[in-house]
This record gives sequence, C-alpha cells and structure tokens, in this order.
Amino acid sequence: MMKPYASLTPAEREGEHARLRAEFDALKARGLSLNMARGKPGKAQLDLVSDIFGLMQEPGDYVSDGIDVRNYGELSGLPAAKRLFAEILGCKPQQVFVGGSSSLQLMYDTVCKAYTHGLLHSPRPWCREERVKWLCPAPGYDRHFKVTESFGFELTAVPMTDEGPDMDAVEAAVKDPAVKGIWCVPKYSNPDGIIYSHETIRRMAALEPAAPDFLIMWDNAYCIHEFEGDYVDFPDILSLCAQAGHPDMVFEFASTSKVTLPGAGVSCFACSEANMAHMEKLLAPQVISFDKVNQQRHVLYLKDKAHTLELMKRHAAIMGPKFRAVTDALDKEIAPLEIASWRHPKGGYFVSLNAMPGTAKRTLALCREAGVTMTAAGATFPYGQDPQDSNIRIAPSLPPVEELEQAIAVFCVCLKMAALEKLGL
Repeated sequence: MMKPYASLTPAEREGEHARLRAEFDALKARGLSLNMARGKPGKAQLDLVSDIFGLMQEPGDYVSDGIDVRNYGELSGLPAAKRLFAEILGCKPQQVFVGGSSSLQLMYDTVCKAYTHGLLHSPRPWCREERVKWLCPAPGYDRHFKVTESFGFELTAVPMTDEGPDMDAVEAAVKDPAVKGIWCVPKYSNPDGIIYSHETIRRMAALEPAAPDFLIMWDNAYCIHEFEGDYVDFPDILSLCAQAGHPDMVFEFASTSKVTLPGAGVSCFACSEANMAHMEKLLAPQVISFDKVNQQRHVLYLKDKAHTLELMKRHAAIMGPKFRAVTDALDKEIAPLEIASWRHPKGGYFVSLNAMPGTAKRTLALCREAGVTMTAAGATFPYGQDPQDSNIRIAPSLPPVEELEQAIAVFCVCLKMAALEKLGL
C-alpha cells in the first residue's frame, strides 16, 4: 500500500500493520544476525590492502631520510609521513604530528592536555575552570561527544544545516567564555554526509570567541573518502584560521583507518607551529615516539596523494554498491509513505535517516528483535538524547551487499511498523 501513511484510514492502517507484522514474523523466524552498527570497513576492503604487509623485507626499507625507523626518536613522526599527510590535508609538513593507529586517541589526548595542563593560550588548566562548555553539532559523532562528556564538560547541541553547523548559533554561543570548543567533521560529516560550505568554513575560521583558548577540533576523518564521483578538494582550515588572525585556534585530525587498516593504520594531527611546540613539550614525558615502522610502511605503500586517491577509487568500487543498496531500498519502500527523510551522501561512511518523531527507538527495538543491530537511537546527540527520537544512523560498510539487502529490508519493515503505531491503529 504505497500511499502516505498519514492519509490512510484507521482501518487501512490496521490492515497494513497486520500485513507487516506477518512479514516481520517471517523475517524474525529466519534467525538473522546482521550488523549495521558501526562504520567498519568490510572484509573486501581489508583484503584489498593486506598486501601492505609484504613491504619492508630488506634492512634498507627501514631507513627513511637517514632515520632508522626501528629505533627511538622522532617524537612528532617521520618527516616522510609528515610530508604525506601534509600533501593530503593541504597544510605544511612542519604542522603535522604523526601518531599511532587511532586519531580518536590523539583527540582524547589533546582534550586531556587542555584539561591537565592547558593549551597554548589557556589562563589556567581546564580542570581549574569552574565550568567548561562544549559545542556539539548534532546529529554528530557519538565518540566525540563521549570524549568531552568524560571530562565533565557541559555539552550543548548545535543544529546541523545543509551547509554544516548553524553558524549563527555557534557565533552566539562562543560569546560565553565558558565555551571552550567545538567538534567538527567537516567533510562527509558523521552521520549526515554533509560537506561544510566554504562560507561555513570561513565563518568558523573567523570566530571571535570570548575564551582565549577556544579550540576547534577539526576531525577530517573522511577527507579523501568519496564513493561516488570525483575527489572533492577541500580548504585548509589551518591557513584560513591563520589568515583570520587565529592560527592557534584549530587542531585538525586524520587517519588511514578507512584507507588501509583500522586496527593497524596511522593517524595525525595538524596545528600551528606554535601549538606544535607546546604539544611536543607536553607529550615528551609521555612518549618517545609512536610506531615509526608502521609510519614507514604506510609511506612506502601510499606514496603520495595521487597514488592514495587511486587506492580510494578501489575502495569506492566496494563501498558505492553498498550505499546504493541502502538508498535505493529507502527510495522505493519508504519515500512514497512520507514517514522519513534521508540524505544521499557521496562519501563518508553513513546514511543519516530522520524517522517520524517519536519512532527511532521503537524502530531499532524491532530491528534488534529481528536480528539486525544498528547504532543506538539517540547516539548521534550529546548524552545520547535525541529530543525528537528521530535520527537513525545507518552504517552500510561492514556487511556484504547480499547481507546488507536483507538488513535494510528488515529495517524498512520495522520503520513502517513503528510509524503506523505512532499514527494510531
């Protein structure tokens, strides 16, 4: 019955729900165990790059710019790895700090250093502030929110628009000196898949916060992660902040988690030279160096930006059909019913769906009952609380296409049932 559900009579809604219940029971009886919860690369993507371990067979392979990568030293990373990330991000090699496999660890540590010691322009460590507030564009990335929540910061949701965070709201919020920072995923945002507009980025760089140590946490996780169409070039936030007179206001993060291997990749942060000196001073007692052997392995494997983008096209050939399986099913099964809206991203790792208000939790509870695991309702908002109980993050990357088609079929049935229940039977 492909009519808007709101236009159905009570009897029609009851009949449609009975039909769906029978379909749901049949799906449930199949004993499915399908996972669309997190943005993990699938096996085909991991197999695609596992030849990285065939490198570095000779002693000479362990020397980079005269540095023996097996030994101590080079706190901020191999110069060759800095050059690679700088080319990809569009910044300068001296602005890049290369770490271990996790950019989230670097993000956590940056916030932690601000909390325990203070940033370059902090009047005092944040642990000595009476209140610390943090801006969270929502829907957004749950792990970001958990980092700042874990330090006891007060999280404030900022609405997302088609061009990125609502900059009117951001500009108003930063007038409060207790507001110390903002999370940003500027390209193919998690979960909406939005690319921040040039105007949004310009306004972000031009912010005049009351806090002298206000921090933009610029998580450029999907900077080269197109799965449809050509690579989209992106502005260098470090240069824009410097031009606006705020060179120390931003830390940018990236990694190879979705380029090579999430469990064995390389991450980095990029910042002003002044911030780099400050962070190296704070990090020196903590670590002598990160895994330079893995940094060298990635330099040899990825080579440069052009070669890396060629690899990403091979990833796209795997990812593209998965995303189309999701959006095609939604377009066919859900769009005519007018019970949800969603975006059609061209990159990143998620599809963001806004269900009828008050139905996200119910939809996902039904999915769990039928053997499909998805990101918890509310996870894309601070404290896990979606005020509309509407947003659902779909992660198509892990299952093979045939499993994904089964999972999205279950999801569509559950979404329909939840909507009918909300409308009243």
